[in-house]
Amino acid sequence: MKADPATQRRLLDLADVDTELNRVAYSRTNLPEHAEIDESEGTVRTRQDAQVVAETALSDLRRELARQEKEIDQVRARGKRDRELLDAGTVGARQVVDLQHELDTLTRRQGVLEDELLEVMERAEAAEADVRFAEEQLAESREALAVVTRRRDELLADLGTQENRHAERRSTLIAGLPADLLALYERIRAQKGNGAALLRARRCGACRLELDRVAVSRLKAADPSEVVRCDECGVILVRTAESGL
Repeated sequence: MKADPATQRRLLDLADVDTELNRVAYSRTNLPEHAEIDESEGTVRTRQDAQVVAETALSDLRRELARQEKEIDQVRARGKRDRELLDAGTVGARQVVDLQHELDTLTRRQGVLEDELLEVMERAEAAEADVRFAEEQLAESREALAVVTRRRDELLADLGTQENRHAERRSTLIAGLPADLLALYERIRAQKGNGAALLRARRCGACRLELDRVAVSRLKAADPSEVVRCDECGVILVRTAESGL
């Protein structure tokens, strides 16, 4: 294959653009913010679970409070009724004894229930503090996730701008290249990751290996318009005054 030396030199510009496009693609995939977001999302999920546990515990305690308050109200109502019967003086002596005994029992029961109620109230107060803490922790983790997500989106937007700029430059470059030369370049790039490189001081710019005497002699004898390739890595070698031939 033959191509004008100036046209071959344009492959170097194309290779530079493709290197930048590869860099952008790598950066997009390997932004450290991706890992930070994964970690932050895990923290949010963990703290959401912690909030559910705290809210469930508080809800259970509130139900227990309601049950105990209802039971205390029932004991108080029963005691009030018994006292009213005693105060009315309409019951017999035997029933008075029974009512008095029941009042004593209800009083003791009310005391026990009120002590239990106080304990549950204290536990509920602690559970409310746990819920507030869980809410604060969740809000904090969500804000951290939002911050790193915004930072990632800004970086992705910047990379997208760079990619568009390089893509436009690439379109301009390939528009002026012969179809057969471009096809060869693209095939090599797909296989090797790089399609063309500068031969500088008898060293391939892609694999960085220095050419042996046989290869140097061959390149010296080759017509300047002949498209030559590196024997080691297979890329198109672009010869210039820097090639040392």
